[in-house]
Amino acid sequence: MSYVAPVKDMLFAIEHLAGIAQVAQLPGFEEAGLDTAQAVLDECAKFTEGVVAPLNVEGDRNPSSFKDGRVTTTPGFKDAFRQYAEGGWQGLQHPVDFGGQGLPKTIGAACSEMLNSANMSFALCPLLTDGAIEALLTAGSDELKATYLEKLVTGEWTGTMNLTEPQAGSDLALVRTKAEPQGDGSYKVFGTKIFITYGEHDMAANIVHLVLARVAGAPEGVKGISLFVVPKFLVNADGSLGERNDVHCVSIEHKLGIKASPTAVLQFGDHGGAVGYLVGEENRGLEYMFIMMNAARYAVGLQGIAVSERAYQKAVQYARDRVQSRPVDGSLPGSAPIIHHPDVRRMLMTMRAVTEGCRAMAATAAAAYDASHHHADADVRQANAAFYEFMVPLVKGYSTEMSLEVTSLGVQVHGGMGFIEETGAAQHYRDAKILTIYEGTTAIQANDLVGRKTARDGGRTARAIAAQIEKTEAELAASGTADAQAVARRLKTAREAFLQVVDFVVAHAKTDPNAVFAGSVPYLMLAGNLMAGWQLGRALLAAQALLPQGRDEAFLRAKIATARFYADHLLVRTGAQRDAIVEGAASVTALALEAF
Repeated sequence: MSYVAPVKDMLFAIEHLAGIAQVAQLPGFEEAGLDTAQAVLDECAKFTEGVVAPLNVEGDRNPSSFKDGRVTTTPGFKDAFRQYAEGGWQGLQHPVDFGGQGLPKTIGAACSEMLNSANMSFALCPLLTDGAIEALLTAGSDELKATYLEKLVTGEWTGTMNLTEPQAGSDLALVRTKAEPQGDGSYKVFGTKIFITYGEHDMAANIVHLVLARVAGAPEGVKGISLFVVPKFLVNADGSLGERNDVHCVSIEHKLGIKASPTAVLQFGDHGGAVGYLVGEENRGLEYMFIMMNAARYAVGLQGIAVSERAYQKAVQYARDRVQSRPVDGSLPGSAPIIHHPDVRRMLMTMRAVTEGCRAMAATAAAAYDASHHHADADVRQANAAFYEFMVPLVKGYSTEMSLEVTSLGVQVHGGMGFIEETGAAQHYRDAKILTIYEGTTAIQANDLVGRKTARDGGRTARAIAAQIEKTEAELAASGTADAQAVARRLKTAREAFLQVVDFVVAHAKTDPNAVFAGSVPYLMLAGNLMAGWQLGRALLAAQALLPQGRDEAFLRAKIATARFYADHLLVRTGAQRDAIVEGAASVTALALEAF
């Protein structure tokens, strides 16, 4: 079985949790209601299921290759990418002015999930291009926009993000790549960048590298970093491609997973200097790069949801087909498909509940992003921006950490066959591992959550979100059903644990930072768990309200059952997380360094 896009579940989240009807009232999105969402998702499902998904296993077994400075992608990728670009998918949520379709992120996120479920290695190329587009839209000069944006938005060219160097991973203060002004407005760029996703490939005519570098005389540290556009091929005044720029791929990495995605080492300026063009102002590069980073961090969270969905579908199919052992309750006289066994059901429900919870969280965040950029009222924009920014490290960190649990369970459901590459379950597990690492490790997301998102405003945003959750608890408690009331109780306990941790973070962030940061990742996991559980609580309420209408009863009852399972088996983890954070900080750093 290949991939089947979960369009019904996505549309449920878009309609009842993200509130697509409200999104469609925002200026510029008047045509982007539920009917548009359904039409776009149906088309995206056809494309991803039919064209992209069949290449996933092939990409793992026959990955991108490197020879004489050139990268050849997996057979079929080039043609699939041509179809992707021709279908307008790259420009789905980018401005109409530059050849895009101008649709909201609320719709675009679902399409991104489908593409990544179908083939994560393939989807990484458009993901990085999206980030480059965002940075140029925000900080690029009119000339840079005119030269590069339309070609990127239409997918004719692709984009990359060049931060990391051999000595500078997460610590960008150590960036050494240099840029020398040339007097004509251009710069010559010299240096080495590593881990550049799709830094070289054969799927597009040009590659637009966005590169962090230091101009001579710039301040030390992150305050002296600038951002440059360095194209693979220079662009002539009439928009045609000119000569090859002095940027070359010298190798690609051999990786645990996402093997079809070429991860390049790029050398800038070995033959006289790579021509680059400043984005925005000198020494503000990190600020602009964070625009790309935030777009990419949310997108990587979607990748976690996507690979979880793919692993879940595969595990369910195997559990239906694999016959082993008689059911413990004696309900069948002989051996049965393993989906009859309670522990297999527990594993499948964990996979399902986590995936749906994270999808619901991501959809709600996307709607907040749309409102933060398009709502007419400045106060509403600001409130939605604060909510979205708080959610980004959770969507990225929680969804990707949980994808490791989900894909591991996918292997476990398969038993010994899961450890065999031919079944395909192992690929999802291997592919998922990178998600907790790139675009900022889980610890970096957690540092962001602690510092910028919680301590900086004294916990105000976190407490405002908790107040919204409390309203959902009241609705659940008042709805009268046993499932809703059980979810309300679990949600209340989890919210209280969250608030105790927020208080701890705010109280100790300056006075005892080691204690706070010792629990930063558990705090992220607690907060992500709560947000996903909250959205599933809202989903339960929506499903209960729809049941009397007689619409798709099996689907709605499954929604209710999934929310109840999440509350009983996943939300209950928050109590232990709270204890570890608030009461366990000292033991994290108690062991002397020399004792390790």
